[in-house]
Amino acid sequence: MAPRRARARHGLDLGGDERGSAVVEFVLVGSLLTVLTLAVLQLGFAIYVRNVVHDAAVEGAYHAALADVPVQSGAARAGELISRAVGSGYAQEIRASTGMVAGTESVVVTVRATLPLAGLLGVPRGLEVTAHAPVESLG
Repeated sequence: MAPRRARARHGLDLGGDERGSAVVEFVLVGSLLTVLTLAVLQLGFAIYVRNVVHDAAVEGAYHAALADVPVQSGAARAGELISRAVGSGYAQEIRASTGMVAGTESVVVTVRATLPLAGLLGVPRGLEVTAHAPVESLG
């Protein structure tokens, strides 16, 4: 018995004492679930920003393709929609031009925006979306 008591005194007894293990388990599992939840929320926000930027580019292209509407108004329209939905910091670079797409004269709106990776912070110009709309004719 004396050797066992000596081991117990020095903390070498690996018997069934599990006091405090529930607290450690709770902290570890809680931390893991918190990180997982935040990652899912961040992914959802990144997809939301991508959808907003895409819809704004499409809306800008269709607006600029109308008859008697200048092409640059499509870029302004896309920028306004992005600013309203997710903030002006995401509408960094918006270009509108005309060109041939599939043999049809079209308006092309290209938007480069921030791709959010950690909260609202992200990679500048990490997301690029291009939308096309056929130009409306007057006749």
